[in-house]
Amino acid sequence: MNKHKKKFIIIPIITALISIIAILAGNLNSDFNKYKNYSDFNKDIEAEIIDTVYLTNASKIKVLLKDGTSYKTDNPRSDSLKEDLLIEDIKVVEGAGNDLMDILPPATLALSMVALLVLFMKSGSIPYKKYTSVDALDVNEAENFKYNFSSVAGNEEAKESVKDIVDFLKKPEKYAAYGARMPKGIILYGEPGTGKTLLAKAVAGEAGVPFYAMSGSDFVQVYVGVGASRIRSLFKKAKANGKAVIFIDEIDAIGKKRDSNKAGGGSDERDQTLNALLTEMSGFNDSDGIVVIAATNRLDMLDSALLRPGRFDRHIEVTLPDVAAREKILNLHLKNKPTKDLDVKQWAQKTSYFSGAKLESLVNEAAILACKDESKYILEEHMDKAFSIVVAGHEKIDRSSIKEKDREITAYHEVGHTIVNMCMLPEDKVSKVTIIPSTKGAGGYTLSIPEDNMYHNEDYLKRRIMVLFGGRAAEEIIYGKDYVTTGAYNDIQQATRIVAKMVTEYGMGKTLGLLSLNEINNSFNASSNELLDECKSLTEKLYEETKTLLIKERNKLESITRALLEKETLYYEDLISM
Repeated sequence: MNKHKKKFIIIPIITALISIIAILAGNLNSDFNKYKNYSDFNKDIEAEIIDTVYLTNASKIKVLLKDGTSYKTDNPRSDSLKEDLLIEDIKVVEGAGNDLMDILPPATLALSMVALLVLFMKSGSIPYKKYTSVDALDVNEAENFKYNFSSVAGNEEAKESVKDIVDFLKKPEKYAAYGARMPKGIILYGEPGTGKTLLAKAVAGEAGVPFYAMSGSDFVQVYVGVGASRIRSLFKKAKANGKAVIFIDEIDAIGKKRDSNKAGGGSDERDQTLNALLTEMSGFNDSDGIVVIAATNRLDMLDSALLRPGRFDRHIEVTLPDVAAREKILNLHLKNKPTKDLDVKQWAQKTSYFSGAKLESLVNEAAILACKDESKYILEEHMDKAFSIVVAGHEKIDRSSIKEKDREITAYHEVGHTIVNMCMLPEDKVSKVTIIPSTKGAGGYTLSIPEDNMYHNEDYLKRRIMVLFGGRAAEEIIYGKDYVTTGAYNDIQQATRIVAKMVTEYGMGKTLGLLSLNEINNSFNASSNELLDECKSLTEKLYEETKTLLIKERNKLESITRALLEKETLYYEDLISM
């Protein structure tokens, strides 16, 4: 609040204080006002000393004497009172007979309070738009903006796909000379944590234009029409700056496919919000210099009207980083951190299928561990421990409550996974197997490093399922079918997911052949009994093959389990020496 506004605020504050004092003084004075009995009032009438009587429906009436003094008496509420007074030549006024000084202090106090409220609102001390409008949009241009393409490691293809957008925002006349129209909207899609938001920020940072970031859920409200109003408010604010980048994260919250069979209600608000977005994107001109970037994890869920040319007409996949990109991301996050003897290339290979966000978390956990150890540098041991924390959670410190029998079951279970992995998927190197329970609920875990592959064939998926079944199969071989534990719960979930996709989506089953279940269900309902039978038959076959393999490797199963029970954790070097 500036100095001039502070001066103006003093006036209503002083006025309000004076009004309060006047009201208190008036109330205090009223306590001393005279009161007479009705009989004394009648005597004053006879003495002809009354000038005016103020008649109201209140319990007391005011009487003004000819000498200027006044008092109050009881109101008889008689129908003939007015007539009797007029006969006695006494003025009768219908009203309370309040003086100006009785009315002025409360009125002045009310006006002072209103003036104070208005001044506070205008000064920004009270966000009055939030209170006066349910559709107020709390969005501001990002400040202290320092992102550019050097802040985004990896994803070279995605960066290349948006470089012309940056060039257009910088030099729109260059493209106008060629009669080229820039995409009005860009959809960034891919796995969570791959850097979609970061890429959008980098576009705005490189172009040097305002960046407005919102989430799709910010437009979804219970009040019909609020989302659409917020869309218009966002675009109006962006247009006021000339050039701008509008970023809408999780756009599937408002951009899901519209249901033509819907009878009304439900998602009417979402449909109105989507229509408002489509209208706004069609409304601004190519010369406006506004680019809308949206992010989603599910491109297939979005409405076709949103994806057509002229709306979000460029779709850019932001993929999980490959080994080269992971190395760049790790180097970027390690750049300003004290490190010593870190083999970044090896860590890039170890972190297969890690997203950019997960890699950042890995480096951050390692930095925290180094700080806790009061080490001058982040060392390999810190990265190793951080890797286990990111993948499986923190190791439990107090393990005294764990029974020896449970440790043994866990050891056989994890070694079952390990042996099947080493036999069936030797290319996916087992880096660590442990029976130390973690905070994520695992009694133990086996860490393997899968190779970077764009695709997986049917043979690989079957072998992957056998690895998942290795733990349960080992328990059954050692303890018998009736004593298998619940430890394979998560393994069964993952195996079911892979088998279901093989049969219903990847065209690797016999019941559907090369048909997709999702597309079939859009046309008619397919019976699931045959599909369940096929999935069950395949999993039972693979489970039996897993048991056969472990029975053959029984000696190895026993020897590695004994070593694991003794050391609690075994690494790749320990495993290959056995």
